[in-house]
Amino acid sequence: MRYYPVETIAAMLNSVMGTNEKVAEYIRTAESLGIQVLPPDINESYSKFTVKGDTIRFGLAAIKNVGVNVVESIVKSRLDKGSFSNLMDFCNKVDLRTINKRAVESLIKSGAFDSFKAFRSQLLAIYERIIDGVLSQRKKNIDGQMSLFGALEEDESTSLQISYPNIKEFHKKHTLAMEKEMTGLYLSGHPLDEYEKSLKMQTSIKISKIMNEHKKLQESTSLEAALNEAEIKDNDRIILGGIISEVSRKVTRNNTLMAFIKLEDLGGIIEGVVFPKTLEKCNALINEDSLVIIKGRVTLKEDEQPKVLCEEITPLEKINSSKVYIRVEDEKRARAVNKALKILLNQFKGDTSVYIVAAKERRSFRLSRECWVDLDTNVIDFLREKFGEENIKLINEE
Repeated sequence: MRYYPVETIAAMLNSVMGTNEKVAEYIRTAESLGIQVLPPDINESYSKFTVKGDTIRFGLAAIKNVGVNVVESIVKSRLDKGSFSNLMDFCNKVDLRTINKRAVESLIKSGAFDSFKAFRSQLLAIYERIIDGVLSQRKKNIDGQMSLFGALEEDESTSLQISYPNIKEFHKKHTLAMEKEMTGLYLSGHPLDEYEKSLKMQTSIKISKIMNEHKKLQESTSLEAALNEAEIKDNDRIILGGIISEVSRKVTRNNTLMAFIKLEDLGGIIEGVVFPKTLEKCNALINEDSLVIIKGRVTLKEDEQPKVLCEEITPLEKINSSKVYIRVEDEKRARAVNKALKILLNQFKGDTSVYIVAAKERRSFRLSRECWVDLDTNVIDFLREKFGEENIKLINEE
């Protein structure tokens, strides 16, 4: 690892292909060492994770529905006939008896065709038609050498191009979900990327910090000394935030329901235990891909993986760093304004928090999430008109 860190990480990744959690763990290790793991690329990737300079290229065989035989066929076509320039060129060059539609769909969803400079939404809309067209033409061509457009390709002026439908790309959340479905990982980003600042504001610790403390316990020659030096200890209260990546519900001996979850933030994964009373209150939030804040206690023991015993689970709120302050005379007026704003601000819903300031008592109150506003609307002008320009203040803390 010391002398060949990139090669070592690549070998580690290849040793755990098929175990998504381990692959994710080693990719995080690579990133912590400053080693970039590049996404799959139809013109660059091989079956396994491969070293490219100081980076590692994702292996195509790690993609769902794309086996080693499929990848070897793709690589052979690439080496024999040259790089693929677009989806039509790919389908013309590869052996479609080996590579079926399901494999092509998975390659698109994983982002392996992103170098073609077309939206994944466009590729998914036409790939079946292109494959059917190529297969149909090959049946007509006795010698199997003629391309899809036959003699037309001899004249560059009349060569045909793929006609992509005029549609937008999927929302980032959708493309990330497809990557996770195909590889078990988020490759081009993370659903929590836009929540990084919000997580800092709403949590007390990162999962990676807990894991590091656990690692110190395991490696320490003196357990007592390690426990004394630990910044976080067994049974400490913590607040974590992230995305639920896995859920398993179980019936207890008392015939009540409890749940085991995996919570993932931008740096790690931890198991959470949701006991029946807590589950009863927040069952609607316990789903894969739910963004949540968890308050509870950490179990940090040398001989078992860390867990969080969940006591309260709430939605992860996206908080804008900006704040809107509305000044009123006193707390009595603040309570009245609070009720009115629930209706008045309904048309301006957004991610910027709103506070009411009671001037007499010098106290401020943050409005509930349903009353937060979108600064791209004319909400500030609206509030100034209602409460007076001198009573509205916008603060941007960035």
